[in-house]
Amino acid sequence: MKLDRRKDLLGIKDLSKAEIDQILHTAAPMKDVIKRDIKKVPTLRGKAMVTVFYENSTRTRTSFEIAGKYLSADTVNLAVSTSSVQKGESLRDTIKTIEVMGFDLIVMRHSMSGAPHYVARNTKMRVINAGDGQNEHPTQALLDMFTIKEHKGTLENLTVTIVGDILHSRVARSNIYGLTKYGCEIRVVGPATLIPPEVEKLGVKSYYSLEQAVKGADVINILRIQRERQHAALFPSLDEYADLYMLSPERLTGAKEDVLILHPGPMNRGVEISSTLADSTQALINEQVTNGVAVRMAILYLMMGGAKDEIAG
Repeated sequence: MKLDRRKDLLGIKDLSKAEIDQILHTAAPMKDVIKRDIKKVPTLRGKAMVTVFYENSTRTRTSFEIAGKYLSADTVNLAVSTSSVQKGESLRDTIKTIEVMGFDLIVMRHSMSGAPHYVARNTKMRVINAGDGQNEHPTQALLDMFTIKEHKGTLENLTVTIVGDILHSRVARSNIYGLTKYGCEIRVVGPATLIPPEVEKLGVKSYYSLEQAVKGADVINILRIQRERQHAALFPSLDEYADLYMLSPERLTGAKEDVLILHPGPMNRGVEISSTLADSTQALINEQVTNGVAVRMAILYLMMGGAKDEIAG
């Protein structure tokens, strides 16, 4: 199956390698559009999309909105904090209200794992998961993969180390699901309390020493410490975490010379990554943001422009 024949994009786990390749291939010309003086193509003229975020977001929400506008779609953001959700309206009723306004596609983030899947089953609109609880964040993984492929020329058989709060990270899960399809060796490292007990069943290797985990790495993806999802003290202090797991130039000595440094943002400088490394040429953090727009343009194009609306996937 190709993405343009799917109704929804809910996770990387269910995507085929061919679908991922299609998205990444389509994102390349979309990035060229972003570089133009006039960043506008008529591809999705007459289409309407809405972003509905039940959790805070800067990069994902804004990049989806601008991606839609660059493709000439009518784009609306529903501000949940000032919507009827605050008056007790249910998720189902909110979605039905949006649907009957004539929107073609909804981009949704929710704190509950599986919420976009529920919405997809109960609407004719196409649904894109912009992050659901601790489950998945498919478009973040796709932009990470696009960034890696741009610099490495391939996704095949790389060694990728993911550092930090693996337990609560939907970014980690989506990256694992995606990169293992290409035969990558995935390593996860962090405090024992932030490593899921059965993570190795996902086909990854778990470490507790940062120095060992980055040895020979092609890519290091640093995760944000998600304190808002932690209901107990899972490590003594941020200072102690930084002493053991903050990535800095000194801790890259065992990695490959051309190692790439990724971070989904927002960064906690001095905790997850040193400012020196974050601002270095090895760190592709700002480039990831640009690539996020390109990848999301590709997804919107494939789901709304490159497909017949009557196809339900």
